[in-house]
Parts: sequence; structure tokens; C-alpha cells
Amino acid sequence: MEKMTTAEACAFLSHGMRTGKLATVRADGRPHVVPVWFLLDGDELVFTTWHTSVKAAHLQRDGRIALCVDNENLPYDFVLVEGTATISEDVDDLRLWATKIAARYMGEAQAEAYGRRNGVPGEWLVRAKITHIVGQKEVAL
Repeated sequence: MEKMTTAEACAFLSHGMRTGKLATVRADGRPHVVPVWFLLDGDELVFTTWHTSVKAAHLQRDGRIALCVDNENLPYDFVLVEGTATISEDVDDLRLWATKIAARYMGEAQAEAYGRRNGVPGEWLVRAKITHIVGQKEVAL
């Protein structure tokens, strides 16, 4: 097992269509984990959420997040990100990022349609400033 550099970890996070497993903090301190589509924008994770979702409620109260992304194939790699999230309801910015995220996970041909579908009032744009990042490569070797 070998530790990734920050550059390697960022490249790993941006590769292909890997989903993240996002952890937020419940009011009683318990973790809540859900899969998310995301992108990196410099030193921030960017994703969206519906305003009435459980994670939206958590992020409004406590912006701390953790995100784990892994390669489920040999030799198994993973990256763990910690950060602090802020929420925006700016529909123009939301639609831009919803379209970029859709391009990653649904392909360029469907990006505009998903961007319109997800870039609507009620959907929130979340930016999480990365405060800690660590990755391990070739875990099984």
C-alpha cells in the first residue's frame, strides 16, 4: 500500500464516473452517508442536493462533510476528503454545475437535459472547501 500525493488524489477523484459516499452529521452526532455525483473545482468539491433532503438539513445545521471515493477493482485504491460545505441557491450557477456534473456521469449527449432537470429552484449547489485529503493506492498489494 502506498500513499497518494495530493495531485494523485485529485486525479483519482476526477477519473471516470466514480461516485462519492458523502457523510454528513446528524443533529445527534451520528453519521449519515449517501452516494453523490460530484466534481472538483480547484480545492472544492461541488455537488447538488434537493432542499428537503436529509443531507441538505444536515448541511444547513453543520457544514462538516467527509467523502470517500474508491476503486472497487484490484489493486483497490481510495481517497478520503474532509471539508466544510456552503450552500447556494443561485439558479444560474446551479444549472451550470448541474450540467457539468451530468456530463461526467451521464455523458455529453445528455448533459444539457440533466442540467435543466437538476438546475431548478429547490435544488441547491453545495461547495465543500477541502480541508483534508488522503489517498491510498494499491491497497491489496
